[in-house]
Amino acid sequence: MRRHGGGGHAEVLRSRVLEWYAGHQRDLPWRRPDRTPWGVLVSEVMLQQTPVARVLPVWERWMDWWPTPSLLAEVPSGVAVREWGRLGYPRRALRLHAAATAIREHHRGEVPADEETLRTLPGIGDYTAAAVAAFAFGRRATVVDTNVRRVQARAVTGTALPSPSLTRAEVDLATGLLPTDDGEAATWSVAVMELGALVCTARAPRCGECPVADLCAWRLAGSPPYTGPTRRGQAWAGTDRQCRGTLVQVLRDAGGPVLGTVLRAAWPAAGSDDTGTEGTALQRDRCLDALVAEGLVEPLPGDRFRLPGT
Repeated sequence: MRRHGGGGHAEVLRSRVLEWYAGHQRDLPWRRPDRTPWGVLVSEVMLQQTPVARVLPVWERWMDWWPTPSLLAEVPSGVAVREWGRLGYPRRALRLHAAATAIREHHRGEVPADEETLRTLPGIGDYTAAAVAAFAFGRRATVVDTNVRRVQARAVTGTALPSPSLTRAEVDLATGLLPTDDGEAATWSVAVMELGALVCTARAPRCGECPVADLCAWRLAGSPPYTGPTRRGQAWAGTDRQCRGTLVQVLRDAGGPVLGTVLRAAWPAAGSDDTGTEGTALQRDRCLDALVAEGLVEPLPGDRFRLPGT
């Protein structure tokens, strides 16, 4: 993997990106001085594969209702799923509820500050643990998301896009670029993410606005096209994801138990590629069984279903 420049190059890179971030950062509530560790944790889980514009209203509603993990832990998990709205991947709501319960029961209601302990919380992986340690507690942690990977790929390694899957080399590179000071390292991590989100975008990078365009290894190489493994987009119409989302939305809208006949009639959904065949029924039943097994849907006597505890 090609790398551009050495320690001096990294120092200039950091300085320029940090200066750019100071003047261009978005005003997001989970970045403000009055943010709480719980608010940061909720934002990081919600932002996984979901744009900021969709997350903002849901995050604000959650913070109004459940400003602490203990308050969320007091309500049934199905309430969290219902109030997840249309953010997608509702298992994240279950994981947040489980994490809130663990924080209340094992950490006196306070979000842990160190990565190792954060990783013991249900549904909290390496990325989220590092992000919370950095952005909530100002600790030096290696935070690598899609935006960070893309900025590193272009500015340092000279490739148009990172590989489809995170590599050890990318994590090591991100760690090597971290400033030594804890607070500056945390700011650097969010600054690189912001640069990737606003300027060094995947499809149409705005290189003319980039603070490190003249240092970018990819531009210096002539901006060669991506030649790595095929990057497949995520389908939606007619998929299990759409089917699952449709079934959960019926229960969310109902606010209480729903007859199985009503629930099953919701699929195929309008706009899907399915036509009501036996295969569609098998898909629907498979998805419903999976939702029950995962705890997202609770079966009741009399062929009724509900969100857990609602």
